[in-house]
Amino acid sequence: MEKIDLKKEFKHLYQTSAKKIAEVDVPALNYLMIDGKGDPNTTQVYAEAVEALFSVSYTAKFMLKKGPQAIDYTVMPLEGLWWADDMSVFAGNDKSQWKWTMMIMQPLFVTQSIIHSAIAEVTKKKKLPALSQLRFESFAEGRCAQILHIGPFTEEGPTIEHLHQYIQANGNLAGKHHEIYLSDIRKAAPEKWKTIIRQPFC
Repeated sequence: MEKIDLKKEFKHLYQTSAKKIAEVDVPALNYLMIDGKGDPNTTQVYAEAVEALFSVSYTAKFMLKKGPQAIDYTVMPLEGLWWADDMSVFAGNDKSQWKWTMMIMQPLFVTQSIIHSAIAEVTKKKKLPALSQLRFESFAEGRCAQILHIGPFTEEGPTIEHLHQYIQANGNLAGKHHEIYLSDIRKAAPEKWKTIIRQPFC
């Protein structure tokens, strides 16, 4: 059974340099999503949201692998859209006022029906309060600039500033700050964490 790796299929979106900003056109892709608010480091709601996303994503994966379709694929990394109603609060790093949408991209063969079945399966096994807040939808960002940040999240500032300067020299910021977490932060040392920083612009 061949294992499908969407990070390779969408290499231009999920593999980028830490040395050079890349412009990409992000098409409409399907995501399992959940919304929330508050500091991701201290808010229980955030931890519950991430647990629900991965539990359902992995359950859908194994349902397809063991089912008649016999498709095996790699679960995609966690991604986050970040913003605040008052962007000065966001820039000032007041994380208690941050809003977020956490999400995991799903292959095209993962349908709404499969996601509903996966949620039902997880519900039988675990009492996860965030399951009822999950949604499955298409999301298109269009024109974006992105760069790889290597290191802890607390040191992203200069990378983000560099990205914004590039965009302001070539257009205007649009959409929400987007991060793609390529590392398993439970296993990797913070100085080796790899995060794609993406920003839509026009």
